[in-house]
Amino acid sequence: MRILITGGAGFIGSNLARAALVDPAVKEVAILDDLSVGLRSNLDGLDVDFVEGSILDPGALDAAMAGREAVVHLAALPSVPRSLSDPLASHHANATGTLMVLEAARRHDVGHVLVASSSSVYGLNPALPKEELTWTRPMSPYAASKLATEAYALAHQASFGLPTLAFRFFNVFGPGQRHDHAYAAVIPRFVHAALRGEPVVLHGDGTQSRDFTFVGTVCEVILDAIRRRVHHPHPVNLAFGARASLLQVLDELTELLDRPIAREYAAPRVGDVPHSLADNTRLRALFPDVVPIDRTDGLRATIEWMAGLLHVEHAAQR
Repeated sequence: MRILITGGAGFIGSNLARAALVDPAVKEVAILDDLSVGLRSNLDGLDVDFVEGSILDPGALDAAMAGREAVVHLAALPSVPRSLSDPLASHHANATGTLMVLEAARRHDVGHVLVASSSSVYGLNPALPKEELTWTRPMSPYAASKLATEAYALAHQASFGLPTLAFRFFNVFGPGQRHDHAYAAVIPRFVHAALRGEPVVLHGDGTQSRDFTFVGTVCEVILDAIRRRVHHPHPVNLAFGARASLLQVLDELTELLDRPIAREYAAPRVGDVPHSLADNTRLRALFPDVVPIDRTDGLRATIEWMAGLLHVEHAAQR
């Protein structure tokens, strides 16, 4: 199998590339990334065909897509706060960009396309757990753009017979996830602050909950989907019901680090949903052999990676 990963220099993409390269079913891995979010250094030491370019550039898409048998479309402008500051940028990258990827896949007769949507599409829907066929009501431009992402993928399946699979990711975390930008996710921010002995910042009271999923589990599901060419006419939640509040995550980090973690409280973020929990009935039916990595083990791996990163940074400053 020759695969293309869009956004492959990012957090999930680089983890997926690393896992794919040791998968006997995968013969070649190509990466398309404009490095607006991802880092070229994330691919250091990986034997991949790297194309620097945007999914909004048809030439770059054609160069990366030629000869590929499957596409994992991860390229996006992530983050709810980022989309609030620049809604058009999120729309162009996430909605228009997805349409361009799908059209390029059709031009090159690619036989299988997986796309990354988000649990944020559920938005104002208060139901728990979140079931894929329940109603969606995005609360941010980012969430709306990810709903468009999955809608275009499923429409191409219905209209053109393109086998697609639209995953709704739920709060993926793990090694390689950046902490050092304004839109960083909560776990890398918490781990980085805790390792440096700094207070963590909680937006809201900390009781908001998320269905945290370790990146290694996400990669395993995606690779299984590629190997077996899994497609589905509806979105598929990619999470395993490992919901925890932010306060619970802090308690787990406190135990793993064996030290107290100071906390500061800030105003809740606009567009954030209070609780998230996946109904994973469809996921488990489609991927019955995948065993999720425990959240505590995932946090331990994240701490080890972040500690190594800080060690390198300290050594470079000497």
